[in-house]
Order: sequence, then C-alpha cells, then structure tokens
Amino acid sequence: MDRLRQRADFLAVANGARVNSPAFVLQSLDRRSLARDDDGPVRIGFTVTKKNGNAPERNRIRRRLRELVKRLDPVSMQPHHDYVLVGRRDALSRPFATMLDDLRIAFTKPARHTAKARGHRPGPAAATSRKPD
Repeated sequence: MDRLRQRADFLAVANGARVNSPAFVLQSLDRRSLARDDDGPVRIGFTVTKKNGNAPERNRIRRRLRELVKRLDPVSMQPHHDYVLVGRRDALSRPFATMLDDLRIAFTKPARHTAKARGHRPGPAAATSRKPD
C-alpha cells in the first residue's frame, strides 16, 4: 500500500465516491475508470482541514487515521483504488475501537457516488424566477 502525496491525486479522488462516518469521510476512486491502465498498489491519503482545530489537534487526528489504516486488513480494500480519509473533529474524542469498526463498515458499504459539476447549473428556483415573455 502506497501513500497519496500529490495534490492532483487528492483532487481526483475528491470527485469519486464517498462514505460518511462521524470521525471521517472515506473518499475512493477506481483508477481503472480513468483513461489510464494503472496496475499499481492501493494508495491512500490523509487530510484534515484547518476548521478541525490547531496544528497539534490536526496532527493527532491524522496520526489516529494512519493507525486505523495500519490495523485494518488490506484485503478489505479493493485493488486499483485510491482512497482519501478526511478527518473530522470527532476523531479526537471517538474511541479508537469504534473508529476501527466505522472504517471496516465504510470499506464494505456501497459508496455514494458524487459527480461534481464543472460549471454552474441553475436550479429549479432560478428557472421559476424568470419573467415570461
């Protein structure tokens, strides 16, 4: 298992499927769905936004997430996938065993696919606010 380190890889995974948990969000992307043939190992990245606390708190969240992945059996991860764990503030106070169970469930759950729109598309409110000709 390798680590994601390039910003472009994190952005690509952000457009993939996601599973929510109280302590983290698991984002995943099947690299075979992209135009390239990538037979490399499973790659995983970790990120925590600044709204989750100061630097020591964010580092502690990131360390807890890395330890979760170390203790998880790699068989539960699908081959040819990239994963990103986005830490949440609850990761500081949530029991480690509970977080490990949450991660196991997240890898087995059918992921919710979110395709982010490239441009602005007007919603139903914008369509109804127009004046008729």
